Amino acid sequence: MGKERLDKLIASMGRYSRREAKELIRKGLVLVDGVPAESAEEKVDGEKAEILVGGEDLGYRRFTYVMLHKPAGVLSATEDARQRTVLDLLPPPLRRMGLFPVGRLDKDTEGLLLLTNDGDLAHRMLSPKYHVDKVYYAEVDIPLDDSDVAAFAQGIALGGDLRCLPAGLRIGADAHQAFVTLHEGKFHQIKRMFASRGKSVLYLKRLSMGSLRLDEALQKGDYRYLTEDEVAKLYGDL
Repeated sequence: MGKERLDKLIASMGRYSRREAKELIRKGLVLVDGVPAESAEEKVDGEKAEILVGGEDLGYRRFTYVMLHKPAGVLSATEDARQRTVLDLLPPPLRRMGLFPVGRLDKDTEGLLLLTNDGDLAHRMLSPKYHVDKVYYAEVDIPLDDSDVAAFAQGIALGGDLRCLPAGLRIGADAHQAFVTLHEGKFHQIKRMFASRGKSVLYLKRLSMGSLRLDEALQKGDYRYLTEDEVAKLYGDL
């Protein structure tokens, strides 16, 4: 990673602003490897140095990965002047860490949403080049049959020259239920695919992205940090 300004490193963890970090350093409340920092401009490798702020370990992480169980009714966005976004579900320190959703879920769609500030991982997970599977559970108004499964497997045409990549469709125990596997993420794709088959989606929930599966212990609106193993497996998917 290399070295960065100390005040920037402290602020990147979300608890303090750059201005507050500078003031803490000025007051001698920031220790780097046991020695009081002399300047906010001091260059530090956050992944190697021990940084204490007010006697507490800064807990520096270059990137942060958060699993959110998105409820219906919130936007998959970082900000909106009128409506609540997924970032509004997080505590203030996390909201200040530059996290963003990896892909989007419609406002009325629930389930797994990955939030991170790791732009490279996000880009790769969303790129059709890497074919990261995304699995959804759906409920529709009209029963499904084998012809729907075949149509999804061939690739649904959405009109004009727009055609979806082949997708997996597995009918559930009830013919109104389905599990859909996508390798891409077009706008309202699942709803449009079912609409092309004369069916309306009544409920939609994302269950997984690659190796990352929604932790069903998370209640709607709750979040947790990804484990190191989960992050490693995500990179292994790419």
